[in-house]
Amino acid sequence: MIHRIRVLHKEIYALGQALPKRDKLGVHAVVENLCIEILAHAVKAAFQSRQIKLGTLEFLRVKIEVLKHLVRTEQELGVLKEKTYLHLAGQLVEISKMTNGWIAYTQKGA
Repeated sequence: MIHRIRVLHKEIYALGQALPKRDKLGVHAVVENLCIEILAHAVKAAFQSRQIKLGTLEFLRVKIEVLKHLVRTEQELGVLKEKTYLHLAGQLVEISKMTNGWIAYTQKGA
């Protein structure tokens, strides 16, 4: 999962290179920072014991949902093309499913 988030961040970062300054420093900067925050929380969860991991994963799930909505907002504002949006949204859905699976696995063991 961490690898998938890294790949997503690289793509989001690369998209920012081609955006106008207003978009790059506006909503896209928030999207990129949130993606980095998601990566940090996924790494944190990987190192936590099972007893305290669940809270971090629940927080991670919320952050991923916020990122989904912000990427959708970028598309609605015309910052992202439809094809790019669909690609990023697909990656976010996959990351979300992985997070939910990790939560279910953690809850089973608790």
